[in-house]
Amino acid sequence: MANKKQNNTLESLPKGTDLLHDPLFNKGTAFSNQERRLLNLEGLLPPHVLNLDEQKMKVLETVRAKGTDMEKYIYLMSLQDRNETLFYRLVTDEVEEFMPIIYTPTVGQACQEYGHIFRRPRGMYICRNDKGFIKGILQNWRRKNVDVIVVTDGERILGLGDLGADGMGIPVGKLSLYTVCAGIHPIRTLPITIDVGTNNEELLNDPLYIGLRMKRLVGEAYDELIDEFVEAASEVFPKVLIQFEDFANQNAYRLLNRYRNNYCTFNDDIQGTGGVILAGLLTVMRYLKSSFQQQRILFYGAGSAAIGIAEDIASKMVMDGASMQEAKEKIFFFDSRGLVVKGRDHLNPNKEKFAHEIEGESNLLEAIKKIKPTII
Repeated sequence: MANKKQNNTLESLPKGTDLLHDPLFNKGTAFSNQERRLLNLEGLLPPHVLNLDEQKMKVLETVRAKGTDMEKYIYLMSLQDRNETLFYRLVTDEVEEFMPIIYTPTVGQACQEYGHIFRRPRGMYICRNDKGFIKGILQNWRRKNVDVIVVTDGERILGLGDLGADGMGIPVGKLSLYTVCAGIHPIRTLPITIDVGTNNEELLNDPLYIGLRMKRLVGEAYDELIDEFVEAASEVFPKVLIQFEDFANQNAYRLLNRYRNNYCTFNDDIQGTGGVILAGLLTVMRYLKSSFQQQRILFYGAGSAAIGIAEDIASKMVMDGASMQEAKEKIFFFDSRGLVVKGRDHLNPNKEKFAHEIEGESNLLEAIKKIKPTII
């Protein structure tokens, strides 16, 4: 019975070279002699069968011989493109060594050079020219049981700014971490880049740039494109979680609030970072036998992550009995223009919620003396 079940499973797989070119199912030299016979692989692989441990030993030796982290990244991505089983075995077993390679910090450099190191597409690209056809394009993805989409428009990649379509390394890398650390099967993940153009002149003038040579779409046209994408993705993949990744500050909060009550969406920069930092601070509060109401908190920087952390802290204080106004009175921000205070010009709504009726200060040290924070 077990052999019959195994044979039925094998029969459902691609055959021959199609199988060897499918990274989700290709095992390379680890295919047994029986599997090679049933899957039309005889003659397409070297005769000696290696087990997974032996394969791992080989690739580990190869990747460790690379001279730079970027060379290691390129090698690991090529491994992922041909044999995901081996890739995830390697990275999972050696997670401390390779997490900084497949994600930050190395992925930042990889995104900056993405068009120059591009070898094989991963995930999907939706562009502004696809408006009206996004559902049909998403249906081109042959795996229909997608549980998680990580999507970016490439406008604020890490701390590197607008990298346009070259930001695809972030959704790819983030979903790889979800497989390694959370056990989500890669067949259930889908990285997507929405290419709305880029304002990065260096990319626009780069002949090897993989994205549209157009300035960024903004305003109502941008919103309509994202609306169509979110609606289409939720129809094509009914159980999917859509994670927004590395959108610019002016869009990150707005899009989260736009969709959160109607679609299964999540913003890692706002909600994920906020949850992790809040958990750490709660541990500190327990250790100090203190509470947030007894603290004065100063944020150095007022990006989407910082605002998200502040909102989580404020929500926790409200749960503990404070009013939202009392909670916000304990939280201060210092951004590129100084203290966030009421009456300051061009203050976006997310910062304005935490603006204080105090005199502005552009020097961080003087701001610290004025605020007297207990947490920075």
